[in-house]
Amino acid sequence: MSHTNLQLLLTGNELMTGDIVDSNSALIAKYLMDLGIKVNRKVTIEDDLDLLVAEIVHMSHTADVLIINGGLGPTTDDLTAEALALACQQPLVENPTAKQHLAQWCKQRGVALSAANLKQALLPESAQVVHNPLGSAVGFKVSLNQCTIICTPGVPSELEAMLTDSILTTISQQIGKTQQHQVKRLLTFGLGEAKLQQLISDQFADWPSEVSLGYRAASPMLEVKLIIKDTSHRPLMNGCFQQLKTLLGNHILTEITHQPPTMAELVLTLLKDKNQTITTAESCTGGLIASLITRIAGSSQAFEAGYVTYSNEIKHKAIGVKQQTLAQHGAVSEAVVREMALGAIQASGADYAIAVSGVAGPSGGSEEKPVGSVWIAWGTSENLKSRYFLIQGNREYFQNMVANRALDLIRRELLSSIETPFYMEK
Repeated sequence: MSHTNLQLLLTGNELMTGDIVDSNSALIAKYLMDLGIKVNRKVTIEDDLDLLVAEIVHMSHTADVLIINGGLGPTTDDLTAEALALACQQPLVENPTAKQHLAQWCKQRGVALSAANLKQALLPESAQVVHNPLGSAVGFKVSLNQCTIICTPGVPSELEAMLTDSILTTISQQIGKTQQHQVKRLLTFGLGEAKLQQLISDQFADWPSEVSLGYRAASPMLEVKLIIKDTSHRPLMNGCFQQLKTLLGNHILTEITHQPPTMAELVLTLLKDKNQTITTAESCTGGLIASLITRIAGSSQAFEAGYVTYSNEIKHKAIGVKQQTLAQHGAVSEAVVREMALGAIQASGADYAIAVSGVAGPSGGSEEKPVGSVWIAWGTSENLKSRYFLIQGNREYFQNMVANRALDLIRRELLSSIETPFYMEK
């Protein structure tokens, strides 16, 4: 780990009242950890000009690098630029680069550049602009008491884009860090931390101490980290990765380099590579699977139609589920979910289908079909598979897990995977 003293200052009344949960400091810390840089101190403060000025001055005396997050917007409670100007004893001036960025941002969206927007171009006189590839507010950096202060927006997507675009490089150059600490991140699905740790303990009693393991649950995925503190251990890390790849197979979705893909993105990529299409027939998930697919740009290349058939009547009318099947087996059954899939394929002309029908709860269960019961059908009309699962949790958890598990089953089908995922083992 670097001995550089790096500190975070987060601003916003919403953070203090709990209206917003602080995820940004975790995001920053995660990216810095990949560089072998530890966050030494974190302070959260309300939108109060005097308090902000005092805290900035105080932290500048102890930190080598200070990242300020939040308070760059156009409203009167966005005080970061003004507070930093006062702390540095500099005037606020209209920064031409920031103004040009604002003008271009407004032009792209067809809106007028207002006085409120122009507030975001007022920066401390010595400020250097840090490019924001997504939002209207540029970031900026100044030096105070030999501390480099970098100001970032509070919107998480903008913060992450700026971290990867330039800020991490700036920090590395600032502290003269030689990259020794390295992390390989793997995105997995279908097993929990305890299951994975037990598998590794059982299979690899001689796991090298030079390669540390870490886990981060990002429901419904699990991120696995292999960490080394010296680049000379890279062959060991690569060897461990190959061992994990053999052990976990297609439970490993991908190696993460930047923003991890969603399950729907992985499925769409495979479908596009095969020039094939998919449809969905959903009951208990209420269209969530289709929503996960269609929120991805370019999804229309592989997805033309989805069906939300919540009632038995609509299952029959929209996608041809037989009334006799519904009466004999009930909506949450293998027979019904298979007819839903086949009916969706016939109606849409798609190559593949996902169909789900279950009991999301919290009520509606029975001894035979308890809350959390779900049947999933997936595949083609010639090779349609189906399986019962019991997924217990609240309604939102159930729907999210059903949607992602269904997409994972299609992903495995598209990969022609013959392995049995852990969640299908008896």
